[in-house]
Amino acid sequence: MLNNEGQAASVVKILDPVSAANTAAATSGWIDARDYEGDLVFIQQIGAVTGSIAGKIQDATDGSGTGVGDVTGATFTSVSSANNTQKITVAAGSVRGWIRYLGTVTTGPAITAVSMLARPKIV
Repeated sequence: MLNNEGQAASVVKILDPVSAANTAAATSGWIDARDYEGDLVFIQQIGAVTGSIAGKIQDATDGSGTGVGDVTGATFTSVSSANNTQKITVAAGSVRGWIRYLGTVTTGPAITAVSMLARPKIV
């Protein structure tokens, strides 16, 4: 992030650190992304993992997941070894308003956390 973008960015908690034994435990709630502009930077951190986890960002048209779909280009590389951090960047305008993290756990548990850096719109 250049030209003070880092200073302007908010940190948004997507998924608190969790030892996820299954996909349901590695899936966040829906987060309103309509008040952000520019890039959305997603950071996935995986700690100890027994099997593997494949994370991705999904979007929807409302906070209940209506029309859920995968965000193009927002799939993390599958992780099967401990201590892995990855980043994905997508344009805020490319999501349909609400986002969530879906971590597909093949064999658990997998310790995972996900956060987002994003610049709030200036009102």
